[in-house]
Amino acid sequence: MTETVCVVVVTFNRADLLRGLLERLAALDTVPDAVLVVDNASTDHTAQVLAESANPGLAVVSMAENTGGAGGFHAGVRAAYEAGWDRIWLMDDDVLPAPDCLDVLLAVDPDHAACLMVTREDSAGRLVEKAATDFDLTHATALRPKRASVETTYRSRGAMPELVELQNVPFEGFMVRREVVSAVGLPDPSFFIFYDDVDYALRARRAGFRIWGVRDAVVVRRLDFDQQHDLAGWKGFYMYRNLFVVHLRYGATAAVRLKPWLLTAAVVVLSPLRGGVAEARNVIRAMRSARTMRSLPPASVD
Repeated sequence: MTETVCVVVVTFNRADLLRGLLERLAALDTVPDAVLVVDNASTDHTAQVLAESANPGLAVVSMAENTGGAGGFHAGVRAAYEAGWDRIWLMDDDVLPAPDCLDVLLAVDPDHAACLMVTREDSAGRLVEKAATDFDLTHATALRPKRASVETTYRSRGAMPELVELQNVPFEGFMVRREVVSAVGLPDPSFFIFYDDVDYALRARRAGFRIWGVRDAVVVRRLDFDQQHDLAGWKGFYMYRNLFVVHLRYGATAAVRLKPWLLTAAVVVLSPLRGGVAEARNVIRAMRSARTMRSLPPASVD
């Protein structure tokens, strides 16, 4: 029996990118059974794009306010799960799956198919897949837990094996079977942006699910990666806080769980040479907030 597939797309004020994605989803070699768009209270012409779309099974979840990517995927996964779809395929609005992408994912051996990740390329065909092949929360000396990614390990898609085991993923082409959601629960909306996908992958792996990157399931990313945000600004707060939360929740030792405190102290001491008082305030607020998020979210969709 063929499994049903619902694509969950989260969007906010990027109507033209959303239009291109919806058109591509409708033109896939195998068209998904449903497309569920979570509109995070967009103020551009997103509503018009959705009204004009002819995608089979299109449904829209309209949020009353912008809940960030984390809140959007929380709402979207819940709606797709409650609708009974067998597989849930998560996407941002700035990607374009290759025509055969869904077929390739559905053809993966069932023993490896609970959690699958596409392989992202840029518009020039260069490998830009940043999903982690080594994410270390066991050694306190690892300043950055992501020590290797698909991109840094293989350099080109042609050098990859057919399947690559991953330790975390982005919500940009990640596909899960419904039994994963049953066991793990929903994405944590409290992250708002950044690390909600990392958190979910870690929860899935803790529940015994392995995550596989699929070499031939290609998705083109239309925008450049831009993760080097102003650490003194509002995005910097979320980057610091959510990184700290991941360490506090999943650090394997007390020393690893101590790292956020040490990093906070280091940023404050070095702030005259970095982001100044604003970054120091940001990291202190981030540490305070992270302490309130140490508990795991419910492993349930109820």
